[in-house]
Amino acid sequence: MADGAMTATFLAVIGGASLLAVTARRLHPSEKLPSLEGWALADRSLGPVWTWLLLGGTIFTAYTFAAIPGLAYGNGAPAFFAVPYTVIVCPLAFVLLSRLGTVARRHGYVTAADFVRGRYGSPPLALVVALTGILATMPYLALQLLGIRAVLTAGGVYPRGAAGDLVMVALFAGLAVATYRHGLRAPTVISALKAVAVFVSLTAVTWLVLDRLGGPGAVFDGAAERIGGPALLLTPEQQPAYATLALGSALALLMYPHVLTAGFAADGPRTLRKVSVALPAWTGLLALFGFLGIAALATGVRAPAGGAEAAVPMLVDRLMPAPLAGLVFGAITVGALVPAAVMSIAAATSFVRNVYVEYVHPTATPKRQVRIAKAVSLTAKVGAVAFVFGLRDQDAINLQLLGGVWILQIFPAVAVGLFTGRLHPRALLAGWGVGMVAGTCMVVREGFSSTVSLGSGPEIYAGLAALLLNLTVAVAGTAVLERLGVPRGADLTDLPSRLSVRRRPETGANNP
Repeated sequence: MADGAMTATFLAVIGGASLLAVTARRLHPSEKLPSLEGWALADRSLGPVWTWLLLGGTIFTAYTFAAIPGLAYGNGAPAFFAVPYTVIVCPLAFVLLSRLGTVARRHGYVTAADFVRGRYGSPPLALVVALTGILATMPYLALQLLGIRAVLTAGGVYPRGAAGDLVMVALFAGLAVATYRHGLRAPTVISALKAVAVFVSLTAVTWLVLDRLGGPGAVFDGAAERIGGPALLLTPEQQPAYATLALGSALALLMYPHVLTAGFAADGPRTLRKVSVALPAWTGLLALFGFLGIAALATGVRAPAGGAEAAVPMLVDRLMPAPLAGLVFGAITVGALVPAAVMSIAAATSFVRNVYVEYVHPTATPKRQVRIAKAVSLTAKVGAVAFVFGLRDQDAINLQLLGGVWILQIFPAVAVGLFTGRLHPRALLAGWGVGMVAGTCMVVREGFSSTVSLGSGPEIYAGLAALLLNLTVAVAGTAVLERLGVPRGADLTDLPSRLSVRRRPETGANNP
Protein backbone atom coordinates (compact mmCIF):
# COMPACT_ATOMS: atom_id res chain seq x y z
CA MET A 1 0.00 0.00 0.00
CA ALA A 2 1.11 3.52 -0.68
CA ASP A 3 2.19 5.80 2.13
CA GLY A 4 -0.29 8.58 2.95
CA ALA A 5 2.29 11.33 2.40
CA MET A 6 3.30 9.82 -0.93
CA THR A 7 -0.31 9.70 -2.10
CA ALA A 8 -0.93 13.27 -0.95
CA THR A 9 2.07 14.58 -2.90
CA PHE A 10 1.08 12.56 -5.95
CA LEU A 11 -2.46 13.95 -5.86
CA ALA A 12 -1.14 17.48 -5.39
CA VAL A 13 0.91 17.20 -8.59
CA ILE A 14 -2.04 15.78 -10.53
CA GLY A 15 -4.32 18.46 -9.08
CA GLY A 16 -1.86 21.13 -10.16
CA ALA A 17 -1.92 19.76 -13.70
CA SER A 18 -5.73 19.89 -13.70
CA LEU A 19 -5.77 23.49 -12.48
CA LEU A 20 -3.26 24.51 -15.13
CA ALA A 21 -5.39 22.85 -17.82
CA VAL A 22 -8.33 25.02 -16.75
CA THR A 23 -6.24 28.15 -17.37
CA ALA A 24 -5.26 27.06 -20.89
CA ARG A 25 -7.68 29.53 -22.47
CA ARG A 26 -5.53 32.39 -21.16
CA LEU A 27 -2.51 31.25 -23.17
CA HIS A 28 -2.62 33.64 -26.14
CA PRO A 29 -6.44 33.88 -26.19
CA SER A 30 -7.73 34.08 -29.73
CA GLU A 31 -10.47 36.42 -30.88
CA LYS A 32 -10.66 34.67 -34.23
CA LEU A 33 -13.48 32.46 -35.40
CA PRO A 34 -13.05 28.74 -34.59
CA SER A 35 -10.52 27.09 -36.88
CA LEU A 36 -8.52 23.89 -36.95
CA GLU A 37 -5.34 25.95 -36.93
CA GLY A 38 -6.44 27.69 -33.74
CA TRP A 39 -7.53 24.51 -31.93
CA ALA A 40 -4.73 22.19 -33.07
CA LEU A 41 -1.82 24.66 -33.32
CA ALA A 42 -2.74 27.37 -30.77
CA ASP A 43 -2.89 29.84 -33.69
CA ARG A 44 0.85 29.24 -34.31
CA SER A 45 1.56 31.69 -31.49
CA LEU A 46 3.96 29.87 -29.13
CA GLY A 47 7.23 31.63 -28.37
CA PRO A 48 10.60 29.99 -27.58
CA VAL A 49 9.89 29.10 -23.93
CA TRP A 50 6.45 27.61 -24.52
CA THR A 51 7.65 25.78 -27.64
CA TRP A 52 10.63 24.33 -25.74
CA LEU A 53 8.36 23.15 -22.94
CA LEU A 54 5.79 21.66 -25.32
CA LEU A 55 8.22 20.05 -27.76
CA GLY A 56 10.39 18.60 -25.00
CA GLY A 57 7.35 17.45 -23.06
CA THR A 58 5.97 15.81 -26.20
CA ILE A 59 9.16 14.05 -27.31
CA PHE A 60 10.19 12.78 -23.88
CA THR A 61 7.20 10.71 -22.85
CA ALA A 62 6.37 8.90 -19.62
CA TYR A 63 6.90 5.55 -21.32
CA THR A 64 10.35 6.66 -22.45
CA PHE A 65 11.21 7.65 -18.89
CA ALA A 66 10.12 4.18 -17.71
CA ALA A 67 11.34 2.06 -20.63
CA ILE A 68 14.90 3.41 -20.99
CA PRO A 69 15.92 2.74 -17.37
CA GLY A 70 14.09 -0.59 -17.59
CA LEU A 71 16.13 -1.47 -20.67
CA ALA A 72 19.32 -0.38 -18.89
CA TYR A 73 18.34 -2.54 -15.91
CA GLY A 74 17.73 -5.59 -18.10
CA ASN A 75 20.19 -5.17 -20.97
CA GLY A 76 22.94 -2.82 -19.86
CA ALA A 77 24.78 -0.60 -22.35
CA PRO A 78 22.49 -1.00 -25.42
CA ALA A 79 19.78 0.97 -23.58
CA PHE A 80 21.82 4.14 -23.87
CA PHE A 81 21.21 4.33 -27.64
CA ALA A 82 18.45 6.77 -26.64
CA VAL A 83 21.03 9.37 -25.62
CA PRO A 84 22.78 9.76 -29.01
CA TYR A 85 19.39 9.29 -30.68
CA THR A 86 17.95 12.34 -28.94
CA VAL A 87 21.18 14.27 -29.54
CA ILE A 88 20.96 13.55 -33.30
CA VAL A 89 17.39 14.85 -33.24
CA CYS A 90 18.57 18.36 -32.33
CA PRO A 91 20.48 19.26 -35.55
CA LEU A 92 17.84 17.45 -37.59
CA ALA A 93 15.15 19.55 -35.95
CA PHE A 94 17.23 22.69 -36.50
CA VAL A 95 17.21 22.04 -40.25
CA LEU A 96 14.08 19.99 -41.01
CA LEU A 97 11.59 21.22 -38.44
CA SER A 98 12.35 24.91 -38.95
CA ARG A 99 12.16 24.57 -42.74
CA LEU A 100 8.96 22.53 -42.66
CA GLY A 101 7.45 24.95 -40.16
CA THR A 102 8.25 27.86 -42.48
CA VAL A 103 6.52 26.18 -45.43
CA ALA A 104 3.55 25.18 -43.27
CA ARG A 105 3.08 28.75 -42.01
CA ARG A 106 3.40 30.25 -45.50
CA HIS A 107 0.78 27.95 -47.04
CA GLY A 108 -1.47 27.30 -44.04
CA TYR A 109 -0.52 23.63 -43.75
CA VAL A 110 -1.52 21.94 -40.50
CA THR A 111 -0.16 18.42 -41.08
CA ALA A 112 2.77 16.79 -42.87
CA ALA A 113 0.29 15.29 -45.33
CA ASP A 114 -0.84 18.83 -46.22
CA PHE A 115 2.74 19.58 -47.23
CA VAL A 116 2.99 16.38 -49.27
CA ARG A 117 -0.31 17.21 -51.01
CA GLY A 118 0.99 20.63 -51.97
CA ARG A 119 4.51 19.51 -52.87
CA TYR A 120 3.60 16.63 -55.15
CA GLY A 121 -0.03 17.36 -56.09
CA SER A 122 -0.85 13.75 -55.20
CA PRO A 123 -3.91 13.01 -53.02
CA PRO A 124 -3.05 9.26 -52.73
CA LEU A 125 0.47 10.02 -51.47
CA ALA A 126 -0.89 12.54 -48.97
CA LEU A 127 -3.45 9.96 -47.82
CA VAL A 128 -0.86 7.26 -47.10
CA VAL A 129 1.29 9.78 -45.23
CA ALA A 130 -1.68 10.76 -43.06
CA LEU A 131 -2.82 7.18 -42.43
CA THR A 132 0.72 6.04 -41.64
CA GLY A 133 1.01 8.82 -39.08
CA ILE A 134 -2.28 7.88 -37.44
CA LEU A 135 -1.40 4.17 -37.47
CA ALA A 136 1.99 4.80 -35.85
CA THR A 137 0.58 7.23 -33.27
CA MET A 138 -2.22 5.13 -31.76
CA PRO A 139 -0.04 2.45 -30.08
CA TYR A 140 2.30 5.23 -28.92
CA LEU A 141 -0.71 6.87 -27.25
CA ALA A 142 -1.64 3.61 -25.54
CA LEU A 143 1.92 3.25 -24.24
CA GLN A 144 1.50 6.45 -22.24
CA LEU A 145 -1.17 4.67 -20.23
CA LEU A 146 1.06 1.65 -19.81
CA GLY A 147 3.84 3.90 -18.56
CA ILE A 148 1.53 5.41 -15.94
CA ARG A 149 0.25 2.04 -14.82
CA ALA A 150 3.70 0.44 -14.56
CA VAL A 151 5.13 3.32 -12.55
CA LEU A 152 2.21 3.71 -10.18
CA THR A 153 1.85 -0.03 -9.62
CA ALA A 154 5.51 -0.29 -8.65
CA GLY A 155 5.08 2.61 -6.24
CA GLY A 156 1.92 1.19 -4.68
CA VAL A 157 -0.14 4.21 -5.79
CA TYR A 158 -2.18 2.29 -8.34
CA PRO A 159 -5.01 0.23 -6.74
CA ARG A 160 -5.54 -3.31 -7.89
CA GLY A 161 -8.51 -4.42 -9.97
CA ALA A 162 -11.41 -2.20 -11.01
CA ALA A 163 -10.37 0.62 -8.65
CA GLY A 164 -7.10 1.02 -10.54
CA ASP A 165 -8.92 1.08 -13.85
CA LEU A 166 -11.17 3.83 -12.54
CA VAL A 167 -8.11 5.85 -11.50
CA MET A 168 -6.75 5.55 -15.04
CA VAL A 169 -10.07 6.57 -16.56
CA ALA A 170 -10.33 9.55 -14.19
CA LEU A 171 -6.84 10.77 -15.09
CA PHE A 172 -7.56 10.66 -18.80
CA ALA A 173 -11.09 12.04 -18.41
CA GLY A 174 -9.72 15.31 -17.08
CA LEU A 175 -7.19 15.45 -19.88
CA ALA A 176 -9.87 14.67 -22.47
CA VAL A 177 -12.12 17.49 -21.28
CA ALA A 178 -9.30 20.05 -21.24
CA THR A 179 -8.07 19.02 -24.69
CA TYR A 180 -11.60 18.99 -26.10
CA ARG A 181 -12.19 22.56 -24.96
CA HIS A 182 -8.79 24.21 -25.43
CA GLY A 183 -6.97 22.05 -27.97
CA LEU A 184 -3.17 22.32 -27.96
CA ARG A 185 -3.20 25.07 -25.34
CA ALA A 186 -4.10 22.49 -22.64
CA PRO A 187 -0.98 20.28 -22.99
CA THR A 188 1.12 23.41 -23.50
CA VAL A 189 0.37 24.81 -20.05
CA ILE A 190 0.63 21.35 -18.45
CA SER A 191 4.08 20.96 -20.03
CA ALA A 192 5.35 23.72 -17.73
CA LEU A 193 4.41 21.66 -14.68
CA LYS A 194 5.88 18.55 -16.28
CA ALA A 195 9.24 20.26 -16.84
CA VAL A 196 9.47 21.61 -13.29
CA ALA A 197 8.33 18.38 -11.65
CA VAL A 198 10.56 16.09 -13.73
CA PHE A 199 13.70 18.26 -13.49
CA VAL A 200 13.34 18.78 -9.74
CA SER A 201 12.41 15.20 -8.85
CA LEU A 202 15.05 13.59 -11.08
CA THR A 203 17.77 15.85 -9.72
CA ALA A 204 16.75 14.90 -6.17
CA VAL A 205 16.65 11.17 -6.96
CA THR A 206 20.05 11.21 -8.66
CA TRP A 207 21.65 13.17 -5.82
CA LEU A 208 20.23 10.74 -3.26
CA VAL A 209 21.39 7.69 -5.21
CA LEU A 210 24.93 9.07 -5.55
CA ASP A 211 24.99 10.00 -1.86
CA ARG A 212 23.78 6.57 -0.73
CA LEU A 213 25.96 4.52 -3.06
CA GLY A 214 29.14 6.57 -2.97
CA GLY A 215 29.36 8.18 -6.41
CA PRO A 216 29.06 7.13 -10.09
CA GLY A 217 32.00 4.73 -9.92
CA ALA A 218 30.45 2.80 -7.07
CA VAL A 219 27.13 2.62 -8.95
CA PHE A 220 28.69 1.12 -12.07
CA ASP A 221 30.96 -1.20 -10.08
CA GLY A 222 27.99 -2.46 -8.08
CA ALA A 223 25.94 -2.99 -11.22
CA ALA A 224 28.80 -4.83 -12.92
CA GLU A 225 28.93 -7.29 -10.02
CA ARG A 226 25.22 -8.05 -10.23
CA ILE A 227 24.40 -7.83 -13.93
CA GLY A 228 25.72 -11.29 -14.79
CA GLY A 229 24.62 -11.53 -18.44
CA PRO A 230 24.48 -8.19 -20.25
CA ALA A 231 27.61 -6.06 -20.11
CA LEU A 232 27.84 -2.39 -19.22
CA LEU A 233 29.99 -1.79 -22.31
CA LEU A 234 29.05 -2.40 -25.94
CA THR A 235 30.68 -5.33 -27.67
CA PRO A 236 31.91 -4.87 -31.26
CA GLU A 237 28.99 -7.00 -32.45
CA GLN A 238 26.49 -4.65 -30.77
CA GLN A 239 27.89 -1.43 -32.19
CA PRO A 240 26.25 -1.51 -35.67
CA ALA A 241 22.83 -2.16 -34.14
CA TYR A 242 23.40 0.58 -31.58
CA ALA A 243 24.44 3.15 -34.20
CA THR A 244 21.71 2.36 -36.75
CA LEU A 245 19.04 2.23 -34.03
CA ALA A 246 20.08 5.69 -32.83
CA LEU A 247 20.12 7.16 -36.35
CA GLY A 248 16.92 5.50 -37.52
CA SER A 249 15.03 6.47 -34.38
CA ALA A 250 16.11 10.09 -34.76
CA LEU A 251 14.92 10.20 -38.38
CA ALA A 252 11.63 8.57 -37.41
CA LEU A 253 10.91 10.85 -34.46
CA LEU A 254 10.61 13.99 -36.56
CA MET A 255 8.04 12.29 -38.78
CA TYR A 256 5.58 11.56 -35.96
CA PRO A 257 2.46 13.78 -36.21
CA HIS A 258 2.61 14.81 -32.54
CA VAL A 259 6.17 16.14 -32.88
CA LEU A 260 5.29 18.07 -36.05
CA THR A 261 2.14 19.44 -34.40
CA ALA A 262 4.20 20.81 -31.51
CA GLY A 263 6.66 22.30 -33.99
CA PHE A 264 4.01 23.87 -36.23
CA ALA A 265 2.59 25.71 -33.20
CA ALA A 266 5.75 27.85 -32.91
CA ASP A 267 5.53 31.50 -33.89
CA GLY A 268 8.26 31.25 -36.50
CA PRO A 269 11.40 29.45 -37.77
CA ARG A 270 13.70 31.45 -35.50
CA THR A 271 11.83 30.08 -32.48
CA LEU A 272 12.19 26.52 -33.76
CA ARG A 273 15.93 26.97 -34.26
CA LYS A 274 16.35 28.35 -30.72
CA VAL A 275 14.36 25.45 -29.31
CA SER A 276 16.39 22.91 -31.29
CA VAL A 277 19.57 24.27 -29.73
CA ALA A 278 18.05 24.03 -26.22
CA LEU A 279 16.55 20.53 -26.55
CA PRO A 280 19.69 18.73 -25.21
CA ALA A 281 18.61 19.78 -21.72
CA TRP A 282 15.84 17.18 -22.04
CA THR A 283 18.40 14.66 -23.32
CA GLY A 284 20.32 15.12 -20.08
CA LEU A 285 17.18 14.03 -18.23
CA LEU A 286 16.96 10.89 -20.31
CA ALA A 287 20.59 10.03 -19.61
CA LEU A 288 19.94 10.38 -15.87
CA PHE A 289 16.93 8.06 -16.13
CA GLY A 290 19.13 5.49 -17.84
CA PHE A 291 21.69 5.91 -15.08
CA LEU A 292 18.98 5.19 -12.50
CA GLY A 293 18.35 1.87 -14.25
CA ILE A 294 22.00 0.99 -13.60
CA ALA A 295 21.60 2.23 -10.01
CA ALA A 296 18.62 -0.10 -9.55
CA LEU A 297 20.92 -2.99 -10.47
CA ALA A 298 23.59 -1.78 -8.07
CA THR A 299 21.16 -1.59 -5.15
CA GLY A 300 19.80 -5.08 -5.75
CA VAL A 301 16.30 -4.10 -6.87
CA ARG A 302 14.45 -7.18 -8.13
CA ALA A 303 11.92 -6.16 -10.76
CA PRO A 304 9.16 -8.65 -11.61
CA ALA A 305 9.73 -10.98 -14.55
CA GLY A 306 8.86 -9.14 -17.75
CA GLY A 307 8.47 -5.86 -15.85
CA ALA A 308 11.92 -4.25 -15.96
CA GLU A 309 10.28 -0.83 -16.43
CA ALA A 310 9.28 -1.04 -12.75
CA ALA A 311 12.93 -1.07 -11.61
CA VAL A 312 13.34 2.68 -11.15
CA PRO A 313 9.95 3.21 -9.43
CA MET A 314 10.93 0.41 -7.05
CA LEU A 315 14.29 2.11 -6.48
CA VAL A 316 12.54 5.42 -5.75
CA ASP A 317 10.12 3.72 -3.37
CA ARG A 318 13.03 2.07 -1.54
CA LEU A 319 15.41 5.03 -1.20
CA MET A 320 13.35 8.18 -1.06
CA PRO A 321 11.16 9.80 1.59
CA ALA A 322 7.46 9.31 0.88
CA PRO A 323 6.67 12.93 -0.15
CA LEU A 324 9.56 13.04 -2.63
CA ALA A 325 8.60 9.62 -4.01
CA GLY A 326 5.08 10.94 -4.55
CA LEU A 327 6.56 13.89 -6.45
CA VAL A 328 8.48 11.52 -8.73
CA PHE A 329 5.41 9.38 -9.47
CA GLY A 330 3.30 12.48 -10.03
CA ALA A 331 5.91 13.94 -12.38
CA ILE A 332 6.01 10.76 -14.48
CA THR A 333 2.20 10.66 -14.60
CA VAL A 334 2.01 14.27 -15.78
CA GLY A 335 4.79 13.33 -18.17
CA ALA A 336 2.31 11.01 -19.88
CA LEU A 337 -0.54 13.51 -20.05
CA VAL A 338 1.31 16.02 -22.25
CA PRO A 339 2.33 13.67 -25.10
CA ALA A 340 -0.97 11.79 -24.89
CA ALA A 341 -2.90 15.01 -25.44
CA VAL A 342 -0.69 16.13 -28.33
CA MET A 343 -0.85 12.68 -29.94
CA SER A 344 -4.65 12.64 -29.86
CA ILE A 345 -4.78 16.16 -31.31
CA ALA A 346 -2.30 15.26 -34.06
CA ALA A 347 -4.15 12.07 -35.02
CA ALA A 348 -7.48 13.90 -35.08
CA THR A 349 -6.09 16.75 -37.17
CA SER A 350 -4.59 14.37 -39.72
CA PHE A 351 -7.89 12.54 -40.03
CA VAL A 352 -9.93 15.71 -40.49
CA ARG A 353 -7.58 17.49 -42.91
CA ASN A 354 -6.45 14.58 -45.03
CA VAL A 355 -9.29 12.08 -44.88
CA TYR A 356 -12.54 13.79 -43.89
CA VAL A 357 -12.15 17.04 -45.83
CA GLU A 358 -10.30 15.44 -48.76
CA TYR A 359 -12.64 12.49 -49.35
CA VAL A 360 -15.82 12.84 -47.28
CA HIS A 361 -16.86 16.48 -46.93
CA PRO A 362 -14.73 18.85 -49.05
CA THR A 363 -16.93 21.85 -48.24
CA ALA A 364 -16.80 21.42 -44.46
CA THR A 365 -16.64 24.79 -42.72
CA PRO A 366 -13.78 25.56 -40.31
CA LYS A 367 -16.21 25.31 -37.41
CA ARG A 368 -17.33 21.85 -38.52
CA GLN A 369 -13.72 20.73 -38.97
CA VAL A 370 -12.95 21.73 -35.37
CA ARG A 371 -16.06 19.90 -34.14
CA ILE A 372 -15.07 16.70 -35.96
CA ALA A 373 -11.47 16.99 -34.76
CA LYS A 374 -12.60 17.32 -31.14
CA ALA A 375 -14.76 14.22 -31.49
CA VAL A 376 -11.96 12.20 -33.11
CA SER A 377 -9.48 13.34 -30.46
CA LEU A 378 -11.84 12.17 -27.73
CA THR A 379 -12.38 8.87 -29.54
CA ALA A 380 -8.62 8.34 -29.80
CA LYS A 381 -8.22 8.67 -26.03
CA VAL A 382 -11.13 6.31 -25.36
CA GLY A 383 -9.64 3.84 -27.83
CA ALA A 384 -6.25 4.01 -26.10
CA VAL A 385 -7.85 3.27 -22.72
CA ALA A 386 -9.83 0.36 -24.19
CA PHE A 387 -6.68 -0.94 -25.89
CA VAL A 388 -4.75 -0.98 -22.62
CA PHE A 389 -7.54 -2.72 -20.73
CA GLY A 390 -8.33 -5.20 -23.49
CA LEU A 391 -4.91 -6.35 -24.70
CA ARG A 392 -1.63 -7.47 -23.18
CA ASP A 393 1.05 -4.89 -22.50
CA GLN A 394 3.37 -6.68 -24.90
CA ASP A 395 0.86 -6.19 -27.73
CA ALA A 396 1.07 -2.41 -27.36
CA ILE A 397 4.87 -2.55 -27.16
CA ASN A 398 5.07 -4.68 -30.32
CA LEU A 399 2.75 -2.34 -32.21
CA GLN A 400 4.72 0.71 -31.10
CA LEU A 401 7.91 -0.99 -32.30
CA LEU A 402 6.27 -1.54 -35.67
CA GLY A 403 5.02 2.06 -35.57
CA GLY A 404 8.59 3.35 -35.48
CA VAL A 405 9.41 1.29 -38.58
CA TRP A 406 6.23 2.44 -40.35
CA ILE A 407 6.59 6.16 -39.65
CA LEU A 408 10.14 6.10 -41.01
CA GLN A 409 8.74 5.14 -44.42
CA ILE A 410 7.22 8.60 -44.97
CA PHE A 411 10.67 10.21 -44.58
CA PRO A 412 11.35 10.34 -48.35
CA ALA A 413 8.05 12.08 -49.11
CA VAL A 414 8.28 14.58 -46.26
CA ALA A 415 11.92 15.24 -45.37
CA VAL A 416 13.51 14.63 -48.76
CA GLY A 417 10.62 16.54 -50.31
CA LEU A 418 11.70 19.65 -48.41
CA PHE A 419 14.85 19.83 -50.53
CA THR A 420 13.90 18.30 -53.87
CA GLY A 421 10.70 17.74 -55.78
CA ARG A 422 12.38 15.51 -58.34
CA LEU A 423 11.07 12.25 -56.88
CA HIS A 424 7.91 11.16 -58.68
CA PRO A 425 4.83 10.77 -56.41
CA ARG A 426 4.03 7.35 -57.89
CA ALA A 427 7.59 6.20 -57.24
CA LEU A 428 7.33 7.50 -53.68
CA LEU A 429 4.11 5.52 -53.26
CA ALA A 430 5.82 2.38 -54.52
CA GLY A 431 8.80 2.96 -52.23
CA TRP A 432 6.49 3.51 -49.27
CA GLY A 433 4.70 0.23 -50.01
CA VAL A 434 7.95 -1.72 -50.30
CA GLY A 435 9.31 -0.18 -47.11
CA MET A 436 6.14 -0.89 -45.12
CA VAL A 437 5.97 -4.54 -46.20
CA ALA A 438 9.70 -5.20 -45.87
CA GLY A 439 9.98 -3.49 -42.48
CA THR A 440 6.96 -5.30 -41.08
CA CYS A 441 8.18 -8.68 -42.32
CA MET A 442 11.66 -8.17 -40.89
CA VAL A 443 10.38 -7.19 -37.45
CA VAL A 444 7.80 -9.98 -37.25
CA ARG A 445 10.24 -12.59 -38.57
CA GLU A 446 12.70 -11.71 -35.80
CA GLY A 447 10.06 -12.10 -33.10
CA PHE A 448 9.36 -8.35 -32.85
CA SER A 449 13.00 -7.40 -32.47
CA SER A 450 13.95 -3.89 -33.60
CA THR A 451 17.25 -5.13 -35.05
CA VAL A 452 17.68 -7.68 -37.81
CA SER A 453 20.62 -9.50 -39.33
CA LEU A 454 20.90 -9.21 -43.10
CA GLY A 455 22.56 -12.43 -44.18
CA SER A 456 25.87 -13.01 -42.42
CA GLY A 457 26.43 -9.31 -41.76
CA PRO A 458 25.98 -7.37 -38.50
CA GLU A 459 22.59 -6.60 -36.99
CA ILE A 460 21.07 -3.25 -37.92
CA TYR A 461 17.84 -1.40 -37.20
CA ALA A 462 14.99 -2.88 -39.24
CA GLY A 463 13.40 0.52 -39.89
CA LEU A 464 16.60 1.89 -41.43
CA ALA A 465 17.00 -1.18 -43.63
CA ALA A 466 13.41 -0.76 -44.85
CA LEU A 467 14.03 2.95 -45.47
CA LEU A 468 17.03 2.16 -47.68
CA LEU A 469 14.84 -0.18 -49.75
CA ASN A 470 12.17 2.53 -49.85
CA LEU A 471 14.61 5.16 -51.17
CA THR A 472 16.08 2.74 -53.72
CA VAL A 473 12.63 2.01 -55.16
CA ALA A 474 11.69 5.72 -55.14
CA VAL A 475 14.84 6.81 -56.99
CA ALA A 476 14.75 3.93 -59.50
CA GLY A 477 11.01 4.35 -60.02
CA THR A 478 11.42 8.08 -60.67
CA ALA A 479 14.02 7.39 -63.36
CA VAL A 480 11.72 4.87 -65.07
CA LEU A 481 8.63 7.09 -64.89
CA GLU A 482 10.51 10.12 -66.22
CA ARG A 483 11.80 8.07 -69.14
CA LEU A 484 8.22 6.94 -69.85
CA GLY A 485 7.01 10.54 -69.65
CA VAL A 486 4.45 9.90 -66.90
CA PRO A 487 3.20 13.32 -65.69
CA ARG A 488 3.37 14.39 -62.07
CA GLY A 489 1.11 16.69 -60.06
CA ALA A 490 1.58 20.44 -59.72
CA ASP A 491 3.93 21.72 -57.01
CA LEU A 492 2.22 24.46 -54.99
CA THR A 493 4.93 25.01 -52.36
CA ASP A 494 7.28 27.37 -54.26
CA LEU A 495 10.23 25.35 -52.98
CA PRO A 496 13.32 24.77 -55.15
CA SER A 497 13.12 21.54 -57.12
CA ARG A 498 16.75 20.50 -56.62
CA LEU A 499 18.93 19.69 -53.65
CA SER A 500 21.25 22.66 -54.28
CA VAL A 501 18.82 25.17 -52.84
CA ARG A 502 19.43 28.84 -52.17
CA ARG A 503 18.43 30.20 -48.78
CA ARG A 504 15.54 32.63 -49.00
CA PRO A 505 15.86 35.77 -46.88
CA GLU A 506 13.64 35.80 -43.81
CA THR A 507 11.38 38.79 -43.35
CA GLY A 508 10.72 38.13 -39.67
CA ALA A 509 9.83 35.39 -37.23
CA ASN A 510 6.11 35.72 -37.84
CA ASN A 511 6.24 36.29 -41.62
CA PRO A 512 8.86 34.00 -43.15
